Order: sequence, then structure tokens, then C-alpha cells
Amino acid sequence: MSKPELTTPAAGVDYPGKTLGIVGLILAIVANLIGLIVSAIAYNQSKNAGYKNTPAFVGIIVGAILLALGIIFAIIGVVAGIAAVDMSTTSY
Repeated sequence: MSKPELTTPAAGVDYPGKTLGIVGLILAIVANLIGLIVSAIAYNQSKNAGYKNTPAFVGIIVGAILLALGIIFAIIGVVAGIAAVDMSTTSY
């Protein structure tokens, strides 16, 4: 069984996952993990229907990058907080 060709829908015609892809992109900026998941769902819906969903694809990329940056900054914040508490409790 062959995969359907990825096509662009005619002007004014919605394809499966279009609205969900836009919502996923917006959520990827605001709430990274949720936006990443929603974008992935929208992308899979469109891919299974044979359409290319650029907003969902961008939402996956943006959500993954911002989620990774958030995790890195959280780790740095925890380490800096521990170091600050350790410095304040050190006696001379």
C-alpha cells in the first residue's frame, strides 16, 4: 500500500488538522509541552489525510526548542538557587 502524495488544498478549503495546527503553534509558544503534543496530533492528522500542515510542523519545532530551553533554564535556576543557599549558610 503506497502513501498518498502530499498536496496543497485548493484555496478556501480546509484540510484535517489545519485549525488544530494553528492552535498547536500558538500553544507551543505559550505552553510548550501542550503545544508540542497538540501540534504533533494535528501534523499526524494532516499527514494521514495526505496534506502538508506547515503550522503544525512549525509548532512541533518551536515547542521542542522552547521546551528544551525551559528545562535547561530550570536546571540552571535550581543549581544557582542551591549555590546561593549554600553560600548564605557558610560560616567563616
